[in-house]
This record gives sequence, structure tokens and C-alpha cells, in this order.
Amino acid sequence: MEDRERPDLYGLGGWLILVGIGVVVGPLRLIWLIVSVYVPIFNDGTWQVLTTEGSGAYHPAWGPLLLGEMAFNTGMLLASIYLAVLYFTKHRFFPKLFILLTAISLVFIPLDAWLVSIVLPSEPIFDEITIREFVRTIVAAAIWVPYMLVSIRVKQTFVNPIQEPGTPQDQYISGSLD
Repeated sequence: MEDRERPDLYGLGGWLILVGIGVVVGPLRLIWLIVSVYVPIFNDGTWQVLTTEGSGAYHPAWGPLLLGEMAFNTGMLLASIYLAVLYFTKHRFFPKLFILLTAISLVFIPLDAWLVSIVLPSEPIFDEITIREFVRTIVAAAIWVPYMLVSIRVKQTFVNPIQEPGTPQDQYISGSLD
């Protein structure tokens, strides 16, 4: 029986429900991270202390490091929202973007830890929070990347192309097609 002959394996069911939960929770986690970590840095004077020459906590890399982290996390937030749209529209690009974002996270976590160790050389490069986040990402990647690559349900569900403006479906929806 060919993959396409398995209608029971089409749709956002089975293990894809767990993927969907992660896809919905991901942007929420990133919003919480941005609001709880970066907003206070600018509101409580921390930014000035870390980035003003002569202050006790000053290091010339603090500004670029924090701005880089904020830019990365904002980019990941936007990409995660887009990933959720692709998931719920069953778009064919979903598995590829899912794998790409997972790979980017696997690279970013140790890279960021290393960059922080340049600014804070007396601190361990992998603190408890970083280790926990990295292990969580490794476990998720070990489970879900192979699933995205071999699952019949994934292959049969994420098949929708990009809907170009002006296609008959759009014209029908807008009421201009007789």
C-alpha cells in the first residue's frame, strides 16, 4: 500500500498533536522570555550599568551581546509564529522550517553560552539553566527531526502549496469568480 493510500494517516492527528502543542507553546515561551528577561534590563537601569564605561559591571561586549540575543529571540519568535501558521494550514514547508528552527536552536544555545563566557569568564560556560535548555532541545531534536523526515502522516499532511494572490480560490473567496 502506498503512502498516499493511507487516508487514516492524514491530518493533524496522532503524534502531530504533540508537535502542534509544541508549535503553539513555542511562541508563548519566547514572548515570556523576551518580556521577563529583556524588558526589565531597560526598565530597571541594568542596561546603563552594563553598557556605561566606568561602571563596575561594564564590559564592551555587553551591549552587542544583549542586542544580539534580543534580535535572535525576536527573530525566533516571528519564525515560530510563522511555523504555527504553516502547521495549521498544513503547508508543505512546515517540516523543513521545523527542522531548520530546531537546528538553529541547537547551534545558538552553546554559541550564546560561549559568548556570555567571554563577558563573564568566572562563570561556568554551561550553567544549570543553559544545560537544561540545551538537553531539552537535543531530546526534542532527536525525537521530532527523524519523525518529520520519515513519518507517513507528515508526508501526507503537509502538502499544501503557497496560495498565490489572484488564484481562482482567492477570486472565489473574494466573490469575483462567477
